[in-house]
Amino acid sequence: MKKIAIGIDIGGTNTVIGAVDQDGNVMVSRSIDTPKHGDFDKYISDLSGEIQELVKSLKLMNEETDILGIGVGAPNGNYYSGTIEYAPNLSFKGVVHVVDALKKNFPESYAIALTNDANAAAIGEMVYGGAQGMKNFVMFTLGTGVGSGIIVNGDLVYGHDGFAGECGHTTLVPGGRVCGCGSLGHLEAYCSAPGMKRTAFELLAYYNAEDSLLANKSYNELTSKMIYEAAVKGDKIALEVFQKTGEYLGQGLADTVHHLAPEAIFLFGGPTAAGDYIFKPTYESMNRHLLPIFKDKIKILPSKLKLGDAAIVGASALVWKELEK
Repeated sequence: MKKIAIGIDIGGTNTVIGAVDQDGNVMVSRSIDTPKHGDFDKYISDLSGEIQELVKSLKLMNEETDILGIGVGAPNGNYYSGTIEYAPNLSFKGVVHVVDALKKNFPESYAIALTNDANAAAIGEMVYGGAQGMKNFVMFTLGTGVGSGIIVNGDLVYGHDGFAGECGHTTLVPGGRVCGCGSLGHLEAYCSAPGMKRTAFELLAYYNAEDSLLANKSYNELTSKMIYEAAVKGDKIALEVFQKTGEYLGQGLADTVHHLAPEAIFLFGGPTAAGDYIFKPTYESMNRHLLPIFKDKIKILPSKLKLGDAAIVGASALVWKELEK
């Protein structure tokens, strides 16, 4: 009988639900809109219905399965309390009790756990990805923001309140750019996908680079993928965006190394598809900022989780970690 964990990724626009086997393969998945109405009880009812439909789909596949639990990844997810707390991109106000609500609908002794999306990615990397066998590593997720999940001695670090691991909100440039959280100069303001876009426009203005392949793109139109495509064609502005982003990111990763001495740092998210354009300057910058005892010892590796499935795969990995306890 195949053992299955259900992973749920709650995003600002969509909620994706998937059945994941022990090898990290998504057998079947479904999705619903993450509501704008803010009615949490209705959302949980709809979500529970989709989970039940997912289970029916597995049965129709003639698969003999044993569903062991449900893992949920969500913004501002608190593992200790099973709650989402004051998530800025969700319509649910204040603190909502996700795990308790799911347990009422699924009392069949499923293991049910919740954490934030970056922590889920770190656990997914440890259970299914390139960090298998590692006891000390850090996952950085580069996307709309910069998230991180910290693994120390084989356990995810939650801190005393469940919210440890906000490395994206370390101050990189005192008095620098406004971060999405409202503070100034955070790593996220420079190394997220929007941060790369901001760097591109600063460089376009600084060099008056009318001949750049990026010069005719509007701010809302430009993406990190476009910057990568321009870099491949040799565009000087695009190349410098990656160089500067790598320098900033390497500086931030050096701080993380000094705090934690990890075996490796994994990078996940859209910008990492640029390969050496981002990894090379990041590694060089990190080493420049490290104490001699750390130089050339810390690996920076791309995540081995599939980009399209990573969120639900990472969430499902919570179940396996819960069952180990």
